[in-house]
Amino acid sequence: MLCGGAFFGVLLFWLHVIGPDAWLVLAPVEALYFAPLGAAVAAVGRLRAAPVWVACLWVAEEAVRSRLPLGGFTWGRLAFSQSASPFTRYAAVGGAPLLTFAVALAGALLATLAVGIGAGRMRSAAVPVAAAGGVIGLAVIGLAIPLPQANGRTATVAVVQGNVPRLGLDFLGQRAAVLHNHVRAVHRLAALVRAGRLPRPDVVILPENSSDIDPYQDPAAYALINSAVRDVGAPTLVGAMTFTSDGKHLENRGIVWSPQTGAGASYVKRHPVPLGEYVPLRPLLTKFIARFDLVPYDQVAGHRPGVLRLGPVTIGDVICFEVSYDAIVADAVTNGGRAIVVQTNNADFGRTDQPAQQLAIARLRAVEHARPVLVAATSGISAVITPDGRVLTRSGNFTQAILVHQVRTSAALTLADRLGEVPEWILSVTGTGAAGLAILWLARDHSSRRKES
Repeated sequence: MLCGGAFFGVLLFWLHVIGPDAWLVLAPVEALYFAPLGAAVAAVGRLRAAPVWVACLWVAEEAVRSRLPLGGFTWGRLAFSQSASPFTRYAAVGGAPLLTFAVALAGALLATLAVGIGAGRMRSAAVPVAAAGGVIGLAVIGLAIPLPQANGRTATVAVVQGNVPRLGLDFLGQRAAVLHNHVRAVHRLAALVRAGRLPRPDVVILPENSSDIDPYQDPAAYALINSAVRDVGAPTLVGAMTFTSDGKHLENRGIVWSPQTGAGASYVKRHPVPLGEYVPLRPLLTKFIARFDLVPYDQVAGHRPGVLRLGPVTIGDVICFEVSYDAIVADAVTNGGRAIVVQTNNADFGRTDQPAQQLAIARLRAVEHARPVLVAATSGISAVITPDGRVLTRSGNFTQAILVHQVRTSAALTLADRLGEVPEWILSVTGTGAAGLAILWLARDHSSRRKES
């Protein structure tokens, strides 16, 4: 638990932007998951092939933490540290869980070696050679894993980052300014295309919250977006906050906007962030935490994968933190998405490590699903990522940016896409089963010793 506290305390420091209490509460809560993990690791450490069971237990811990409570919290999984390493391609075989297993197994082998040397138990060279060989073997296997070749059409994509205004504006002014920034950036893109300085894009991607004003209810906002999309002449994905039909809740949408017909099909975010985008137990919690008044409307979750036809390209859209949830990204791919789009708004955390952490996760998803990934952020980091995880181009933070690049889409599925959650369940059950048997044997051994005494 102390290890988890140190780890999450550093990793989640960006939460201090919301408030020190948010950081000082969430980090220790996440650290609690490491307590049963530590106990189970201690138990299986007495078994043969202990590093294997330790690695399985890491997968089990992450499986639980990614689901409970309130849909779980996925940040800080071992897999997400490996977006550019010899281990990365394990994700294409068994998803992020298998990559976590490979990293944990390598760590457990090195730990076995270190503990043995420290205790003076290395009576022969066999153990250190086996441990070192295992780590090297894992890395070599990872580098040798092939990725499916992209088999879709090539498209010219434009990712537009409009940026956010300076701090200090009132709430309504901020929303209007962000919308105007993105509209102006699209008009600028259109002007650069007409001048021959940029190729004409087949599709344009705008970020989450590029319009916090509901274009369905506000004619002026609709007209602004419509004029920009018509000017650029390409189907555009627009991130917008919209009200539900009863006017009591919000939906976080990615809307396909046609230059000819305007707003069309859309994707509604499936995993709103608890306590950030909706407040569970609102009547109770708002009595004690005044900051929740800054979330005046609860967002409701969508129920369909983010598969949208955007002109010549079928995309799999995920919004912001959804990129860290395995099933949401996988659904967007296996239901037909040939390129992954991540619409995000990291403006609150733009001067922290959070945008870079999210970009690392996006790079891993590219390899896991053998798809190009287009990250569109309001203020950074936006990026175009190849199916093998390379960043072709990226923006800085708090700048206006237009990223135009050709990408090769793909309909090919990785083995991870075909297996789904099966590797995670197998590894999790194996780890917890090994821990259960180890604890049972320890209890029997302790009982027999008491009888002898």
